[in-house]
Amino acid sequence: MAKARGSIFRGDFALVFFASLLMFTAFYILLPTLPVFLNRELKIEESQIGQVLAIYTLAALLIRPFTGYMIDLYGRKYFYIPAFLFFALIFALYPFAAAFSTILIVRFLHGLLWGVTTTTGSTLIVDIIPPKRRGEGIGLYGLAMTIPMAIGPFAGLQLTHNGNYTFMFLFAGVLAFAGFLLTLLIHYPEVAQASKNPFSWRNLLESSSLPVTFNLLIINISYGGLVSFVSLYSIKTGVGNTGLFFIMFAAGITLARIYMGKIFDRHGPKVLAVIGIVLLAIGHLLLGVIINPVAFIATACLIGLGSGVVFPTFQAMVNNLVTPQRRGAANSTLFSGLDLGIGLGMLLTGYLAHSIGLPRTYLIYGFLNVVALVYFIVFTLPHYQKHLVFGIK
Repeated sequence: MAKARGSIFRGDFALVFFASLLMFTAFYILLPTLPVFLNRELKIEESQIGQVLAIYTLAALLIRPFTGYMIDLYGRKYFYIPAFLFFALIFALYPFAAAFSTILIVRFLHGLLWGVTTTTGSTLIVDIIPPKRRGEGIGLYGLAMTIPMAIGPFAGLQLTHNGNYTFMFLFAGVLAFAGFLLTLLIHYPEVAQASKNPFSWRNLLESSSLPVTFNLLIINISYGGLVSFVSLYSIKTGVGNTGLFFIMFAAGITLARIYMGKIFDRHGPKVLAVIGIVLLAIGHLLLGVIINPVAFIATACLIGLGSGVVFPTFQAMVNNLVTPQRRGAANSTLFSGLDLGIGLGMLLTGYLAHSIGLPRTYLIYGFLNVVALVYFIVFTLPHYQKHLVFGIK
């Protein structure tokens, strides 16, 4: 485990960080390009595109509770390494998925492996971070997800500029495989086993994490609808460059995460979460009302700042509500809410885009974030303050 003083960014923390960065870059390469590939190359309609995108997060949602239970019982290493390997290899199947049914199967399998790797990696990093610097460490680790938001979509759009989707899929797979190689070098901390009790459905989810998880679920409906359909939004409205949108979106997240961790460790989640959700609400409302290039980039920054505050804040909250032996369950519960929210957002946005258009859809999502803010103040924050195991209220 890293020492309480000095830089966190070294040793095993750095290895997990760069392994995750490569994996998330591979993921984000497909994020803006896959919907366009499905629409232009496979002639799949928008409502079916939503299904293809949603089944990925559905698969991750299904596997996360089991992953959390198993890594708490048997350790992180024996699941992280093989899941990372197969996650990388499955990119090679995409060029052969030429039909709607085939791409559904590939995306479902890929989603299962995504669920295992992200749940285990996020739990492993908390094992490594000193408890008193948890907010700082989680915020810094979040950059492994943020930086790919900028370079991944940009790389994907460049790689497919001439319609060479096969090369794009293989390139993403090579990046993920490089991340797998780094997982072999990590020294995995020993964590006391939760129990030797037989499997039970009750142990799959961490009940103390549920209010925070449901709050994140509401927020990520709009997030799922944004990141998966913003490319089509840009194409249909002619409002701006999608690559630039993702760069500014990632810049906002990066700026937020640089500072939010230390603020969380010193002052707790209340002010951070409120500010973050308000920024998300304003950003989506502007995206739905003002359709021009300046607003397009401004909303990317606002939503990026909000996202950069909200998710690491919520992740630190659920880890402060449990003992080390339940971290896997707590993180899998939170990520299940994240996946369900994103999946619902992808699916819902596909249908809403077809019926009322994307601008009005994003306007609705702005009001949905207001609902999430009210829920945080009324339910999530009081629950956190009442059941806190470690940290500041």
